[in-house]
Amino acid sequence: MFEDSSELDCFEAERPRLRALAYRMLGSAAEADDAVQEAWLRYDRTDLAPVRNQAAWLTKVVTRVCLNLLRARQTRREESLESFTSDWLGAADDDRVPQEEAELADSIGLALLVVLDRLSPAERVAFVLHDMFDVGFGDIAHMMERNPAAVRQLASRARAKVRGGAGTKTADASRRHQAVEAYLTATRTGDFEALLTLLDPQVELRADPEVTGAAGPLTLQGALVVAKSALAAGLRARHTVPALVDGGPALVMAPLGRLSLVILFTFTGSTITAIDITAAPSRLRAFDITLD
Repeated sequence: MFEDSSELDCFEAERPRLRALAYRMLGSAAEADDAVQEAWLRYDRTDLAPVRNQAAWLTKVVTRVCLNLLRARQTRREESLESFTSDWLGAADDDRVPQEEAELADSIGLALLVVLDRLSPAERVAFVLHDMFDVGFGDIAHMMERNPAAVRQLASRARAKVRGGAGTKTADASRRHQAVEAYLTATRTGDFEALLTLLDPQVELRADPEVTGAAGPLTLQGALVVAKSALAAGLRARHTVPALVDGGPALVMAPLGRLSLVILFTFTGSTITAIDITAAPSRLRAFDITLD
């Protein structure tokens, strides 16, 4: 244990930065707190006399703890995704998403958290450290026990996934993006008339059983019925963001940055003719999702 308060003061001064770093790597406030607490325990037990830069040492410890947590999460993703989806959908209806988690997610951007969650653990760590915290590739390589060239490649690959690549949108594609964004806005604000202007009179909505919890898929038809259904999901819409899914405009619901639901749209021109909603883990994992 510490004999004076100088090292404790040093750790407390670094705590906000370490927590921010861990949250961006993990996407969970609880796990970020656990990672920082583990760093504290190691800090408390270590002879720091040979350590020239305690801030860098703590960054290294938190990074390695987060990397291990991400790798462990990856091995149990299917089980945790199914459990998380059903649990959170119930929480969303009761407006019980933890306030602190929601504020942290909003500070970063839900869409970015969604994409970060699609990266491999090594890609996520390299991207967060370099692009968000301006840590040099040499230092990251030391933390991750890789060579700088490999870390640079990891960050570059992650950056490409986050940005979704470049491309020129046609006017029709642009109108479809605008329609999806208008659909989300109308759902959030309860604008029934605006929804009707976006939907084809014979629009069909299809939702898989994981969305509704029913024994089979749900199908709704007609603009009036589909618009009413969209408004009934107003609470969930607050945690939904636009994205590109398999290259097309879509909406993704990602409480705390963990993908739980995807809404796909079919168009005739810029009019929505079909909506497909899925929460099936096997389908969610297969989607190519990038920031819109």
